Amino acid sequence: MAGSSRLLGIAALCLGALVARLFSGTIGGNHLLLAIALGFLLANTVGVPSRLEPGIATHKLWLGAGIVLMGASISVGAIREAGGFVLLAIGLVVVTTVVLVEALSRYVFGLTDRLGSLLAAGSGICGVSAVVAVAGAIRAREEYVAYAAATVLLFDALTIVVYPLVGDLLGLSGQVFGIWAGLSMFSTGPVVAVGFAHSEVAGQWATITKLARNALIGVVVLAYASYYAREQTSATGEDGRETLFGSLRSTLGTLWAEFPKFVLGFLALAALSTLGVFSAGQQASIENAYNWLFLLAFVGLGTEIRIRQLRRTGLTPAIVVLLALLVVSSLSLLLVSVALPTPAVGP
Repeated sequence: MAGSSRLLGIAALCLGALVARLFSGTIGGNHLLLAIALGFLLANTVGVPSRLEPGIATHKLWLGAGIVLMGASISVGAIREAGGFVLLAIGLVVVTTVVLVEALSRYVFGLTDRLGSLLAAGSGICGVSAVVAVAGAIRAREEYVAYAAATVLLFDALTIVVYPLVGDLLGLSGQVFGIWAGLSMFSTGPVVAVGFAHSEVAGQWATITKLARNALIGVVVLAYASYYAREQTSATGEDGRETLFGSLRSTLGTLWAEFPKFVLGFLALAALSTLGVFSAGQQASIENAYNWLFLLAFVGLGTEIRIRQLRRTGLTPAIVVLLALLVVSSLSLLLVSVALPTPAVGP
């Protein structure tokens, strides 16, 4: 029964992908954004039938598979040329975001420390995955996790709409737009969606930048686990080393569970591509395959944007994240535009 439900849901994703591709050719518009819109309309009108939910929930698997395959067609020369700058920019953006959200949460809006930390991790690293990973490390209350996750999902939905409009309005090149999206947006799925909606080059740069940023989840989770373990030690008078090591042991399990493991597959195929393993024809076939996988994934992604859930977002957490996003997004766009005025690849 479960197997047939999963197949029905996957069939629904395939149908949505085909409809999005057909509509993009007849009425215009980007097929990836249309796929998200179709999923959104389904979830917020008639709703997703329960028998389809197991299959539709596999959309994250298709996103990961698409990212893995994308590793075979990345522009290695262009990445090498701008790689040092991208890594430096990621470090600056992550530190700025975490510090800014923490400061606004604690000292301006009076949110609790743990809620502020969840908002900082979610907006600074990789969205809901970072929220869940940090929540497990610092033993955050369930309502804090719900508030932080809802806030991240709210801005995922907003940035899917706003970023492509800004990119078109400013006439950003593929490289600049992709790096900017990868630096400043929250979750991997929306970043990949808006990147490839702009152009192939933007999609590659957005994905590469976001994966590199996601890799910092380990550093952030361990840092928060250490901080709150020390805080608990000073408050209770417990053995500091025993508390810290116990916290770190439980954190490592949470961290591995939330770590985006498709990054490893992406790196493996990128390495093979660098060695010249794939011919031009094979790379074209792989590119076609991951474009279809992204279409399936984005239909499912659209079903996760539910107005009813977004209404649960607390006003104060949303204001905190909005202010931080406006600052970080503006500064990162300025940084990328100045540092990369002429794209190394792409339009």
